[in-house]
Amino acid sequence: MKQEIEQGLSLALLSLAGLHEINESALPKEIEVSRTNNPEHGDFQSNIALKSAKAFSMKPRELADLIVVTVPLMECVAGMEVAGPGFINIRLSRDSETAVLSEIVHKGDLFGHHQPDSPQKVLIEFVSANPTGPLHVGHGRGAAYGATLANVLRANGHEVDCEYYVNDAGRQMDILALSVYWRYLEANDAAEALPSGLYQGEYVRDLAASVQQRFNTSLVHTTDQWLSEAPRAWSQEEADNGTRDQWIDQAIADMKALLGADQYRAVFDIALNLVLDDIRDDLAEFGVHFDRWYSERSLFEHDLVKKTLTYLDKEGFLYEDEGATWFCATEFGDEKDRVVQRDNGAPTYFASDIAYHLDKYERGYDQMIDIFGADHHGYMARVRASLAALGLEPSKLTIALVQFAVLYRGGEKMQMSTRSGQFVTLRELRDTVGNDAARFFYAMRKPEQHLDFDLDLAMSHSKDNPFYYVQYAHARTCRMLARAQEEHIEFSAEAALPHRRLLSTEAERAIIRELARFPEVVAHAGIQYTAHGVVNYLKDLASAWHQFYDAGHKVLHDDEALRAARLLLTQATQQVLRNGLAIIGVDALERM
Repeated sequence: MKQEIEQGLSLALLSLAGLHEINESALPKEIEVSRTNNPEHGDFQSNIALKSAKAFSMKPRELADLIVVTVPLMECVAGMEVAGPGFINIRLSRDSETAVLSEIVHKGDLFGHHQPDSPQKVLIEFVSANPTGPLHVGHGRGAAYGATLANVLRANGHEVDCEYYVNDAGRQMDILALSVYWRYLEANDAAEALPSGLYQGEYVRDLAASVQQRFNTSLVHTTDQWLSEAPRAWSQEEADNGTRDQWIDQAIADMKALLGADQYRAVFDIALNLVLDDIRDDLAEFGVHFDRWYSERSLFEHDLVKKTLTYLDKEGFLYEDEGATWFCATEFGDEKDRVVQRDNGAPTYFASDIAYHLDKYERGYDQMIDIFGADHHGYMARVRASLAALGLEPSKLTIALVQFAVLYRGGEKMQMSTRSGQFVTLRELRDTVGNDAARFFYAMRKPEQHLDFDLDLAMSHSKDNPFYYVQYAHARTCRMLARAQEEHIEFSAEAALPHRRLLSTEAERAIIRELARFPEVVAHAGIQYTAHGVVNYLKDLASAWHQFYDAGHKVLHDDEALRAARLLLTQATQQVLRNGLAIIGVDALERM
């Protein structure tokens, strides 16, 4: 219908251009038709006259008047009128306005989905939190966004793979291993309190208990037997200037020398596997699933990091300085060059990431999406620089930043810090408000916007809670359809379609207009790589349904034809609410 209107306006414009001897190249390349914000102005509007007036040397209203009388007749259009400075308002015929109900009946769960001419193969990498502890609520927002974006792109006809990049070969994992070993020694009276700068959470004690279970006391050595320097309380200055980190790195080296490669790897793997298993379970319970868990360690096992750095060196994009190896990132737009290999010969995280992204490209995806936390903002330029140096097409990679979610309870902000152990886990959030409410609230804002997550609001049963408001609308549709069955009213959506023109009240037409918007909302979300528009849409549809319901419009009307039409409207609303909730990963509740 929208395409038919666009084609009609295009034909009118081309016809007028021919009459006025205007070259087609001077005309707008696209005809813009959008829904009106006010139903009094019609169903659709176009600014085509405003965009074309200069080419015709006319005032926009003058050109709009010509377009309206030139546009070919269309069954779906009841009328066109010129408004304001030259907008063309379009009113649909009653039959066309309600035609969406037929489309919903016939497409069902696939209503709102699209089949593009050229579907793309897309890879979304998200969460990818270091497996150094439980996921916190910040990770939860990235998880909800990534999973919802995958649903949005699939609804737009694309093939989507979801991937979690497991940082299982870096310094943070060594720090976790040291933290676990220290707790193990502490439990065996062989160490003082855990030094600051190591992972402090209670979960570290649980990991240490697993080391104890496997090795008993065979790995016990008092700290003065293996540390080159005794631990102490670190000042803020020492934490800031790197003194504390130097001590941690030396302690890791001492631990590795003490335990040997095999025993150190055993402690490391116990910590890694238990934390990773917890992350897998946590995300699965949250409805977030991955097609692939990609190990950073595998990049080294298959020499991909070495091969990548060798290629960059051969191309002249690496150089040595003070014992370290640097990538010439500034040659490709970054603010400074980046270290890819430390002076001790160990590759940096960035070196792994270059190899990882090269592997992504070589797997043949049309589009790749990296979802990073907002604290990775400075990382974007260096990633793009590395792609350019490798001769890869940067436009194939989109980097989306997700701001942290800030929890509030009782009006007070809740603090979080992974290393210190003071954080609210995703599992705690899910247990408090439920999976569905968490997914819904996470999706309410653009990912790059800050999210204030009000726990009290998410658990409230009021119209102020958007999650409850939408779910209550769906439950109301379910109850109405159930009542029809209880009263032995025969209803067939297919048989009710001829009566859809009876839906003529403003409240009914408001619902129909919202239903018709859903495919456009899904398409727009797919173009913009967003999800919040779907949530906003669900709130609008729920509002239209509640207003219809609360105004006392009798669905189970005595008039058989009107009753069939309103039951059809009820079922269509139920279907579209369910389709929208499915995209954001939320189950539609039948009872509240």
